[in-house]
Amino acid sequence: MKIQFLGTGAADWKGVPPEFPGYRYFSSVLIDGVLLIDPGPEVFLSANRYGVDISKVEWIINTHTHGDHYNEETVKKLEAAGAEFVHFERNDQRLIGNYRITSVAANHSTCEDAKHFLIDDGSKKLYYALDGSWLMYNEYVLLQQGADMIVLDATIGDIKGDYRIFEHNNLNMVRELKYSLSQYINRFVISHMALTLHEPHEKLAEKMLLENIETAYDGLTLEI
Repeated sequence: MKIQFLGTGAADWKGVPPEFPGYRYFSSVLIDGVLLIDPGPEVFLSANRYGVDISKVEWIINTHTHGDHYNEETVKKLEAAGAEFVHFERNDQRLIGNYRITSVAANHSTCEDAKHFLIDDGSKKLYYALDGSWLMYNEYVLLQQGADMIVLDATIGDIKGDYRIFEHNNLNMVRELKYSLSQYINRFVISHMALTLHEPHEKLAEKMLLENIETAYDGLTLEI
Protein backbone atom coordinates (compact mmCIF):
# COMPACT_ATOMS: atom_id res chain seq x y z
CA MET A 1 0.00 0.00 0.00
CA LYS A 2 1.35 3.41 -1.00
CA ILE A 3 0.37 6.43 1.12
CA GLN A 4 1.05 9.81 -0.47
CA PHE A 5 0.52 12.94 1.63
CA LEU A 6 -0.99 15.71 -0.50
CA GLY A 7 -1.25 17.93 2.57
CA THR A 8 -0.25 17.76 6.23
CA GLY A 9 -1.43 21.09 7.63
CA ALA A 10 -4.23 22.20 9.92
CA ALA A 11 -6.78 24.91 9.14
CA ASP A 12 -4.57 27.81 10.27
CA TRP A 13 -2.42 27.47 7.14
CA LYS A 14 -5.23 29.22 5.26
CA GLY A 15 -3.97 32.29 3.44
CA VAL A 16 -0.28 31.49 3.91
CA PRO A 17 1.67 31.83 0.63
CA PRO A 18 3.04 28.54 -0.77
CA GLU A 19 6.53 30.07 -0.77
CA PHE A 20 6.50 30.09 3.03
CA PRO A 21 9.30 27.81 4.39
CA GLY A 22 7.90 24.42 5.33
CA TYR A 23 4.54 25.22 3.75
CA ARG A 24 1.76 22.70 4.35
CA TYR A 25 -1.43 22.30 2.34
CA PHE A 26 -4.59 21.21 4.16
CA SER A 27 -4.37 17.55 5.21
CA SER A 28 -5.25 14.96 2.59
CA VAL A 29 -3.79 11.62 1.49
CA LEU A 30 -3.90 9.48 -1.63
CA ILE A 31 -3.79 5.70 -1.30
CA ASP A 32 -2.22 3.78 -4.19
CA GLY A 33 -3.04 6.70 -6.46
CA VAL A 34 -6.73 5.73 -6.55
CA LEU A 35 -8.32 6.34 -3.12
CA LEU A 36 -8.43 9.94 -1.89
CA ILE A 37 -9.07 10.72 1.76
CA ASP A 38 -10.41 14.25 2.30
CA PRO A 39 -11.20 16.26 -0.84
CA GLY A 40 -10.23 19.65 0.52
CA PRO A 41 -9.99 22.91 -1.44
CA GLU A 42 -6.26 22.55 -2.18
CA VAL A 43 -6.13 19.00 -3.56
CA PHE A 44 -5.59 20.10 -7.16
CA LEU A 45 -2.96 22.67 -6.18
CA SER A 46 -1.06 20.05 -4.22
CA ALA A 47 -1.36 17.45 -6.97
CA ASN A 48 0.05 19.93 -9.47
CA ARG A 49 2.91 20.92 -7.17
CA TYR A 50 3.97 17.32 -6.52
CA GLY A 51 3.32 15.87 -9.95
CA VAL A 52 0.38 13.69 -8.91
CA ASP A 53 -2.02 12.51 -11.61
CA ILE A 54 -5.24 13.26 -9.75
CA SER A 55 -7.28 12.07 -12.74
CA LYS A 56 -6.54 8.48 -11.69
CA VAL A 57 -8.56 8.83 -8.47
CA GLU A 58 -11.39 6.29 -8.46
CA TRP A 59 -12.89 6.79 -5.00
CA ILE A 60 -13.18 9.63 -2.50
CA ILE A 61 -13.89 9.29 1.22
CA ASN A 62 -14.12 12.03 3.84
CA THR A 63 -13.24 12.13 7.54
CA HIS A 64 -15.51 15.12 8.22
CA THR A 65 -16.99 18.19 6.62
CA HIS A 66 -14.86 21.01 8.01
CA GLY A 67 -13.76 23.29 5.20
CA ASP A 68 -10.10 22.28 5.24
CA HIS A 69 -11.08 18.61 4.74
CA TYR A 70 -14.08 18.84 2.45
CA ASN A 71 -14.80 21.10 -0.50
CA GLU A 72 -17.85 20.59 -2.70
CA GLU A 73 -16.18 22.07 -5.77
CA THR A 74 -13.28 19.64 -5.42
CA VAL A 75 -15.72 16.73 -5.19
CA LYS A 76 -17.62 17.89 -8.27
CA LYS A 77 -14.43 18.16 -10.32
CA LEU A 78 -13.26 14.71 -9.25
CA GLU A 79 -16.67 13.20 -9.94
CA ALA A 80 -16.69 14.79 -13.39
CA ALA A 81 -13.35 13.11 -14.03
CA GLY A 82 -14.82 9.71 -13.10
CA ALA A 83 -14.24 9.39 -9.36
CA GLU A 84 -16.96 8.17 -7.00
CA PHE A 85 -17.63 9.86 -3.65
CA VAL A 86 -18.45 7.12 -1.14
CA HIS A 87 -20.34 8.35 1.91
CA PHE A 88 -19.65 6.69 5.27
CA GLU A 89 -21.74 6.96 8.37
CA ARG A 90 -19.93 6.54 11.67
CA ASN A 91 -19.28 2.90 12.58
CA ASP A 92 -19.80 1.74 9.01
CA GLN A 93 -17.97 -0.76 6.82
CA ARG A 94 -17.81 -0.95 3.04
CA LEU A 95 -15.87 -2.82 0.39
CA ILE A 96 -14.48 -0.38 -2.18
CA GLY A 97 -12.46 -2.02 -4.91
CA ASN A 98 -9.83 -4.08 -3.10
CA TYR A 99 -10.21 -2.07 0.11
CA ARG A 100 -12.31 -3.02 3.10
CA ILE A 101 -12.86 0.28 4.87
CA THR A 102 -14.17 0.61 8.41
CA SER A 103 -15.24 3.99 9.77
CA VAL A 104 -15.16 4.75 13.49
CA ALA A 105 -16.49 7.78 15.35
CA ALA A 106 -13.76 10.31 16.14
CA ASN A 107 -13.56 12.63 19.15
CA HIS A 108 -13.82 15.88 17.19
CA SER A 109 -16.71 17.57 18.89
CA THR A 110 -17.09 20.63 16.65
CA CYS A 111 -18.07 18.30 13.80
CA GLU A 112 -20.68 15.70 14.65
CA ASP A 113 -19.90 13.41 11.70
CA ALA A 114 -16.13 13.12 12.27
CA LYS A 115 -14.69 9.68 11.51
CA HIS A 116 -11.43 7.77 11.47
CA PHE A 117 -10.79 5.03 8.90
CA LEU A 118 -9.23 1.58 8.97
CA ILE A 119 -8.21 0.73 5.41
CA ASP A 120 -7.42 -2.92 4.72
CA ASP A 121 -6.30 -4.01 1.24
CA GLY A 122 -6.12 -7.69 2.22
CA SER A 123 -2.39 -7.51 2.85
CA LYS A 124 -1.73 -4.26 4.74
CA LYS A 125 -3.73 -2.12 7.13
CA LEU A 126 -3.63 1.66 7.56
CA TYR A 127 -5.43 3.49 10.35
CA TYR A 128 -6.05 7.13 9.46
CA ALA A 129 -6.95 9.19 12.54
CA LEU A 130 -7.38 12.87 11.57
CA ASP A 131 -8.97 14.95 13.16
CA GLY A 132 -9.68 14.00 16.75
CA SER A 133 -8.53 14.02 20.34
CA TRP A 134 -7.11 10.74 21.67
CA LEU A 135 -8.82 7.61 20.34
CA MET A 136 -12.17 6.30 21.52
CA TYR A 137 -12.28 2.97 23.36
CA ASN A 138 -13.85 1.12 20.43
CA GLU A 139 -10.95 2.34 18.28
CA TYR A 140 -8.55 0.77 20.74
CA VAL A 141 -10.48 -2.50 20.54
CA LEU A 142 -10.35 -2.39 16.74
CA LEU A 143 -6.62 -1.68 16.72
CA GLN A 144 -5.90 -4.65 18.96
CA GLN A 145 -6.38 -6.67 15.77
CA GLY A 146 -3.22 -4.98 14.48
CA ALA A 147 -2.28 -2.40 11.86
CA ASP A 148 0.83 -1.74 9.83
CA MET A 149 0.67 2.04 10.17
CA ILE A 150 -1.32 4.69 12.00
CA VAL A 151 -1.48 8.36 11.01
CA LEU A 152 -2.29 10.40 14.11
CA ASP A 153 -3.58 13.93 14.53
CA ALA A 154 -0.84 16.19 15.89
CA THR A 155 -2.44 19.59 15.54
CA ILE A 156 -0.95 20.94 18.76
CA GLY A 157 2.77 20.94 19.48
CA ASP A 158 4.46 20.62 22.87
CA ILE A 159 2.07 23.10 24.43
CA LYS A 160 0.50 22.66 27.85
CA GLY A 161 -2.98 23.80 28.79
CA ASP A 162 -4.27 24.44 25.27
CA TYR A 163 -8.06 24.16 25.06
CA ARG A 164 -7.83 22.40 21.71
CA ILE A 165 -6.80 19.14 23.38
CA PHE A 166 -10.51 18.36 23.68
CA GLU A 167 -10.70 17.78 19.92
CA HIS A 168 -7.06 17.51 18.78
CA ASN A 169 -3.85 15.89 20.01
CA ASN A 170 -0.79 17.59 21.36
CA LEU A 171 2.53 15.76 21.13
CA ASN A 172 2.36 14.33 24.64
CA MET A 173 -0.97 12.76 23.74
CA VAL A 174 0.64 11.27 20.63
CA ARG A 175 3.42 9.84 22.77
CA GLU A 176 0.95 8.26 25.18
CA LEU A 177 -0.98 6.73 22.30
CA LYS A 178 2.22 5.23 20.95
CA TYR A 179 3.14 3.76 24.33
CA SER A 180 -0.27 2.08 24.53
CA LEU A 181 -0.52 0.91 20.92
CA SER A 182 3.05 -0.12 20.03
CA GLN A 183 2.28 -3.79 20.65
CA TYR A 184 -0.40 -3.65 17.93
CA ILE A 185 0.92 -1.15 15.37
CA ASN A 186 4.22 -1.18 13.50
CA ARG A 187 4.66 2.45 12.37
CA PHE A 188 3.48 5.74 13.82
CA VAL A 189 3.17 8.89 11.70
CA ILE A 190 1.90 12.35 12.64
CA SER A 191 0.09 14.81 10.39
CA HIS A 192 -2.26 17.83 10.58
CA MET A 193 0.28 20.17 12.16
CA ALA A 194 -0.86 23.72 12.93
CA LEU A 195 1.35 26.54 11.70
CA THR A 196 0.93 28.56 14.90
CA LEU A 197 1.44 25.68 17.34
CA HIS A 198 4.57 23.93 16.05
CA GLU A 199 8.27 24.53 15.63
CA PRO A 200 9.72 24.21 12.10
CA HIS A 201 9.39 20.82 10.42
CA GLU A 202 13.08 19.89 10.62
CA LYS A 203 13.21 20.36 14.41
CA LEU A 204 9.89 18.61 14.90
CA ALA A 205 10.85 15.66 12.71
CA GLU A 206 14.22 15.23 14.44
CA LYS A 207 12.63 15.30 17.88
CA MET A 208 9.86 12.84 17.04
CA LEU A 209 12.19 10.44 15.26
CA LEU A 210 14.01 9.92 18.55
CA GLU A 211 10.75 8.30 19.69
CA ASN A 212 10.29 6.33 16.45
CA ILE A 213 7.46 8.57 15.32
CA GLU A 214 7.63 9.81 11.73
CA THR A 215 6.57 13.35 10.85
CA ALA A 216 4.73 13.66 7.54
CA TYR A 217 5.31 16.54 5.14
CA ASP A 218 3.60 17.53 1.91
CA GLY A 219 4.59 15.29 -0.98
CA LEU A 220 5.89 12.50 1.26
CA THR A 221 5.20 8.97 0.02
CA LEU A 222 5.37 6.02 2.41
CA GLU A 223 4.85 2.33 1.67
CA ILE A 224 3.69 -0.46 3.93
